[in-house]
Amino acid sequence: MGTSISDILGKRQFDEPQEIAIIKQFIAGHFGQTPRVKLTENAIIITVSSSALAGALRPRLHELQELAKTKKRLTLRIGTN
Repeated sequence: MGTSISDILGKRQFDEPQEIAIIKQFIAGHFGQTPRVKLTENAIIITVSSSALAGALRPRLHELQELAKTKKRLTLRIGTN
């Protein structure tokens, strides 16, 4: 009898990339909300809950990009969290 997939995957440690953790910590610390963050090949997509938060965050994207130490384009989206 073989090993089940749940046994194999249950033992793996899935860590989120450091860029995602830095972005989430920055937004939670400065704005009090935790965004959804998706990493793609060329961009990091940050989904926030309101246009007010997106507007407040937009001027700080350059600072956030430097903190995350990434050359990927940061994109803001408004959606439900």
